[in-house]
Amino acid sequence: MARTELMDYDQALELFEPVIGLEVHVELSTRTKMFSDSPNPAFGDDFSAEPNTLITPLDIGLPGSLPVVNEQAVKYAISLGLALGCQIAESSRFARKNYFYPDLGKNYQISQYDEPIAHDGEVEVELEDGRIFTIPIERAHMEEDAGKLTHVGGATGRIHGAEFSLVDYNRAGVPLVEIVTRPIFGAEQDAPALAAAYVSTIRDMVRALGVSEARMERGNLRCDANVSLRPRPAAVDASGNPVAEPVEAPLGTRTETKNVNSFRSIERAVRYEIQRQAAILAGGGTITQETRHWHEDTGTTSPGRVKSDADDYRYFPEPDLLPVVPTRELVEELRAALPEAPAVLRRRLKSDWGFSDEEFRDVVNSGLISEIVETVREGAAPFQARKWWLGEILRIANATAVDASTLVSPKHVSELIALVENGDLTDRLARQVLEGVIAGEGAPHEVVEARGLRVVSDDTALIAAIDEALAAQPDVLQKIRDGKVQAAGAIIGAVMKAMKGSADAARVRELVLERAQG
Repeated sequence: MARTELMDYDQALELFEPVIGLEVHVELSTRTKMFSDSPNPAFGDDFSAEPNTLITPLDIGLPGSLPVVNEQAVKYAISLGLALGCQIAESSRFARKNYFYPDLGKNYQISQYDEPIAHDGEVEVELEDGRIFTIPIERAHMEEDAGKLTHVGGATGRIHGAEFSLVDYNRAGVPLVEIVTRPIFGAEQDAPALAAAYVSTIRDMVRALGVSEARMERGNLRCDANVSLRPRPAAVDASGNPVAEPVEAPLGTRTETKNVNSFRSIERAVRYEIQRQAAILAGGGTITQETRHWHEDTGTTSPGRVKSDADDYRYFPEPDLLPVVPTRELVEELRAALPEAPAVLRRRLKSDWGFSDEEFRDVVNSGLISEIVETVREGAAPFQARKWWLGEILRIANATAVDASTLVSPKHVSELIALVENGDLTDRLARQVLEGVIAGEGAPHEVVEARGLRVVSDDTALIAAIDEALAAQPDVLQKIRDGKVQAAGAIIGAVMKAMKGSADAARVRELVLERAQG
């Protein structure tokens, strides 16, 4: 395959203005699906259910099965629309979206088209340096998710080269809210970072609302990133004279990179598309309006299918469902229950926690702000919560290529911190306990008991180990007696090794100095 030419990023921005648009799909954590009473795999532990066990006749498109709207999903959609600053429609309607769906048995998707539940909103998004962008929201509409295809026999796990495909209908019918922005102008060189920050803001929002677990590695939150470029307005005319009012070019042809499922990948995908499209346009080529696949391993995109326009989907009103008409009282009740907006919450947390700009920026950039907030709510001090999530937990996540939020619960992290602060564990022991919790050995106190990791507080046992270490290293003992206190480190190390890390190093040091002078 020929190597794709990329233009230098800064050069691309000199020649073209990037325009982005983002479509975020949020799986709602209702107990049942959008239109059937089948258990929702996006709720609780049902995610790991065996394929094709969470289905009803409706989910697999059997004739005669009829949809029924999930009331809780509608309430969640309204809450999310309100949090996005949208107007809530007095009446909204479901529609059939038609094209070939191998993973939707009825071969169409029940969605919303020209009458969405929420429309015309905006969201404040904060970048790393504290600048605020306002992202315009066109709509937030309800729909059902498709199933999942597993392609077998190929080298990449994709359909190209596969021998056959398997379909799992468990996810078919899961409630979704799709949030669609208007074209985003003015981001310039920050376009990739802004895209990632926006999706991070949406994740924080839906978690705070309690409408979705928003676990990107499970597909609870997915982003389709639209990118187009348009030439910069000419500053001079054909004769070389300055142009008083440069005319903006029309919007360029967009591509849509589908189902990008991490913040880092969103940023990389947008940046890559800007560089790829710039190279094509500068070389006299044209951009194909198409979907594209993101490849995490190579950091590239590849063509999917030619992107359809709305007319191609042959939308028409869903004949089996009545319009959704929420009462004004319900809307106001849900509005009153809204949590703080993410940008407002972040500013308050930084102040309440007493973090410096750099410390709080690290929290935001980690994507773990929700986990740290929950850990603090469970009783941990903010600095300790930050230390463990951004330290040992994130280290393990990076080493294992797993989302840190999935490794351990905030409740368990808070319990671990309490065990350290109470003197039951040293930091070294706590790291071993954390490994046990992640390995599924139970809550921190259960791992402590099972592995025998509690700090030894009995001086008798410590003294015995110290005396043995001093007897084994008489030269070190003499150095300590001669006033070379730093030599005590060798004895402390030997004692900690003998106690398998279960001793308090500070207490061991005190006792070593006492015994050496005794």
